[in-house]
Amino acid sequence: MHYMKTRYWSVVLGSAGAALLTLLASAQQPPAGAAKAGAAPKGINWPSPPLPDGPIAFDTGIERGLRLTVTKGLVQPFSMAFLPDAAILISERPGRLRIVRNGALQQAAIEGMPAIQAQGLGGLMDLALHPRFAENGLVYFVYHKPAAPPTTGKGAPAPIVTLGRGRWNGTAMTAVQDLFTAIPNGNASRIIFGRDGMLYMSLASGDPPQGDLAQNPGVLNGKILRLRDDGTVPPDNPFVGRSGYRPEIFTMGHRVPLGLAINPVTGDIWECENGPNGGDEVNVLAAGKNYGWPVVGYGRFYAGPRVSTNPFREGMEPPVAFWVPSIATSGLAFYTGDRYPGWKNNLFVGGMRQGEVPQSGHMERLDFNGEWEELHREGLFRDLHQRIRDIRQGPDGWLYVLTAEDAGALLRIER
Repeated sequence: MHYMKTRYWSVVLGSAGAALLTLLASAQQPPAGAAKAGAAPKGINWPSPPLPDGPIAFDTGIERGLRLTVTKGLVQPFSMAFLPDAAILISERPGRLRIVRNGALQQAAIEGMPAIQAQGLGGLMDLALHPRFAENGLVYFVYHKPAAPPTTGKGAPAPIVTLGRGRWNGTAMTAVQDLFTAIPNGNASRIIFGRDGMLYMSLASGDPPQGDLAQNPGVLNGKILRLRDDGTVPPDNPFVGRSGYRPEIFTMGHRVPLGLAINPVTGDIWECENGPNGGDEVNVLAAGKNYGWPVVGYGRFYAGPRVSTNPFREGMEPPVAFWVPSIATSGLAFYTGDRYPGWKNNLFVGGMRQGEVPQSGHMERLDFNGEWEELHREGLFRDLHQRIRDIRQGPDGWLYVLTAEDAGALLRIER
């Protein structure tokens, strides 16, 4: 357990204690008709408290004497990418690209980005630099492209999850183009370059009946895609040439994948995804494998029924780790540096809320034995009561964290 060394939190907890008891008591009572209608119980509305300006001192079970520096001013930040000049590009889900230099957020948004439709959980999402960024300056991003207006008088269509690319000239994005147009979907997406030089892109499915598409090989919902850096299909993808299968598919059977990271020892790509009310997972991705959603899972649907009575089925991959109740995983990073020796090769997972309760966002640290079987799990930053959206290791060896709040912030874990 860790403790924030600041008087701020005693004030927050003291003033909120009575309200918390009232909210938790009311949360025990489902809304009238919920069981009959099969609807999910109504959630608790309890916004996260403001962050102090920092620095915030704290200890953990293994690494002690740490502190957080805080860069404020972001709005629902989603992802970050570290430039060679030590600046940090940060995407904001409402559709802006920002930059932090020397710990200070520049007020003006980066120019040159395409039109972005922020709707539901979508907007401007993940960022990734080309493996040869120092030579070509290419920045990849995922966003929701506004759909063409309907001609039949029906409601507005869902925006399209799209992979884009631009060239960073030091102050703006130039030569921006769409490389791959995926699916109409309101959920978020992640991208990462593997050690093979290919780009991996996650696409969500959600709960049934939409979630059933995760098992349909003819559509992209609920899949991890594998693409070349120009957005085309590699000829060695597992389903290329197979009738009824989209050739972009690398893995299938996913719900809402919100984290991708490369294992520093094996080179495998690890993925974390949201279950519904329980059943968040960390998976090791392997070509052509099926990860089970919505056939099997450890969680329950929001209205209460189990996803499955048996979380295992032949031909479907079990997770490396899972959470019941859900922590709403988002962001995934292995630590490979030397700043925190006790965390070497540990996995860090962001959490936005635990058990559907607001103000319960935090970050979790997992470590493993030599076979990559989980040994320990530690919750960090619970006292901040912030939704954690993304985690990255910077070139300086420090870990950086983004909070998924309207008053969002970039946190750096240092000594």
